[in-house]
Order: sequence, then C-alpha cells, then structure tokens
Amino acid sequence: MSQRTFSIIKPDAVRKGDTAAILAEISKAGFKLLAIKKIVLTKKQAEGFYYVHAERPFFGELTDFMSSGVIYPMVLEKDNAIADFRKLMGATNPAQAEEGTIRKQFASSIGENAIHGSDAEETAAFEIGYFFAGYELK
Repeated sequence: MSQRTFSIIKPDAVRKGDTAAILAEISKAGFKLLAIKKIVLTKKQAEGFYYVHAERPFFGELTDFMSSGVIYPMVLEKDNAIADFRKLMGATNPAQAEEGTIRKQFASSIGENAIHGSDAEETAAFEIGYFFAGYELK
C-alpha cells in the first residue's frame, strides 16, 4: 500500500550543491515526489519543528543549524515509504552508514548529516502538516 513520508535536504547538503544529486538518489529508489519547496527557517520555526528534542542538550545547536540556510522540505510517496526511506538515508552517523546510502555519500558528520526523514507514521503526519498545507498535496 502506498505510504507518504517527509524529508528535508538540510543546509549542509544545499550549501555543498548536493541537492540535485540527492533528489536523483531518491527518484532512483522509486519514490514519487509529491511536494517540495525551497525555504529558510527562522530559529523559532526550527524550534517548533524539533520541539520533541527541546530538552536534549543538542537542541540549540540543531535549531541553529537548521535555520542557517536554505532547506528543501518534501513529501515523498511509495509502498513502505517510511522504512524504505530510513534505509535509503543510512545511519545518522555517516561513518556508520552503509555504502550507497545518502548519508554515506553526502553527509560529513552526525550534526551535518545532509538529510532528515520521518521515523514513524505519526511523525510523518506532523512533519508533512508543519510544512505543507492540505491544498499543496494531491
């Protein structure tokens, strides 16, 4: 059954010029791109998006980073999209990511790991709704 997931190409990957190559990897893996936009988050918007991590020690660094430049939030669709996209992204730490994954190819550190992807259906629903109004999705 077709499922939707959410992803963000993060500021580090955008700055390095990897956006098109990452989108090509996503397409090659069979994901349908339903929506994408180019934005720069304010610090407050980044804090709202990552509110679940508010008590974590890395919260300030994470929200500073995510509001440091252009990002590409997007909605993807495919059978088993959430699990398949997590596998395509690779481990959070690019040094531990499998060959061929997005993070192995494009990430430089745990903090600057090129891409975000939803980890569960509930998370995907929140994340999609945070960036995309219903009328933006078919």
